[in-house]
Amino acid sequence: MKIISVVGARPNFMKIAPIHKELVKQSAISGQHSLRHLICHTGQHYDEKMSRIFFEDLELPKPDIYLGAGSGSHAEQTAKIMVEFEKVLLTEMPDLVIVVGDVNSTIACSLVAAKLGIKIAHVEAGLRSFDRTMPEEINRLLTDQLADYLFVTEKSGLDNLRREGIPEEKIFFTGNVMIDSLVHYLPKADKSNITEYFGLSPLDFVLVTLHRPSNVDSPDNVGKIISLLNSLAEKRKVLFPVHPRTKKNIDKLNLTINPDLILTEPLGYIDFLSLTKNAELIITDSGGIQEESTYLGIQCITVRDNTERPVTVEIGTNRLAGTNLAQVELEAMDVLNGRAKKRKIPELWDGHAAERIVEIILKDKG
Repeated sequence: MKIISVVGARPNFMKIAPIHKELVKQSAISGQHSLRHLICHTGQHYDEKMSRIFFEDLELPKPDIYLGAGSGSHAEQTAKIMVEFEKVLLTEMPDLVIVVGDVNSTIACSLVAAKLGIKIAHVEAGLRSFDRTMPEEINRLLTDQLADYLFVTEKSGLDNLRREGIPEEKIFFTGNVMIDSLVHYLPKADKSNITEYFGLSPLDFVLVTLHRPSNVDSPDNVGKIISLLNSLAEKRKVLFPVHPRTKKNIDKLNLTINPDLILTEPLGYIDFLSLTKNAELIITDSGGIQEESTYLGIQCITVRDNTERPVTVEIGTNRLAGTNLAQVELEAMDVLNGRAKKRKIPELWDGHAAERIVEIILKDKG
């Protein structure tokens, strides 16, 4: 059996890593020399240094295939990936393509595989923000219509897929592979000295990660975000790993930065996991960090009007604050003044999702 897994952006690495490890393990246990797993990096988000750090942190082998898609409009990027991935599939003719999450690589590779009659597994299926202005929502909806295996992380995903008429035999509640990576690498993260490097005390700083265009592509909005973070930095040290696009806007505005607001380059997975575990509060617009903070019991404020991961709000530590930064500041001060949300760990977020996924794939093939 030949399987190709697709990664396009850094969050995909954390989702594919445990699946790759489990496929290698099962191949060794069963002596299935015929089981071959290839990793295809589309190059959708590509920074040589950061990609290398993530692959090293997650102990992933060098990608077997690199498409070099690069940036561009959504149409350009999706089209480039489709053209190059079709060549790969026609050469390799895999039995299954595994796609994860909701990036352009996910829908592009799913479309190509479906038209060639190759089965598709979608990891993190069924998540919905119900906001079609988000490109990711379009990618999620279409990928789930094409997939043959839909691996679901939380119960809202089951409800959404059933409502959309996906046949029950395609849907599998397997848990969250992001949590698999987190659980596996927590001991390694505990050895990181990143908090000491930045002079941060555990559970006494705010960690910020903002990357969505709606939040950081407008210079005016970036100015408001820095103003908010400067204000919070009067209460706690604030660490903000800044995307290069956001950094350009900050530099253009020539903004005054509070000395306790630390702006840094993007960080590797292990160092960032250490910061996540040790933060008092995280302010984010990332989907994965909503999940990781809930598992770790760290307070999280999401700067978005919706979330495709409602379990993190319903039973987790996440607060959906919207994009009104005055409201974000109110929620942040609520946390910093000691009013924390209690949390439960969602069902099947236990570090074994990849095992369940691989078992289903191999059983069905066998």
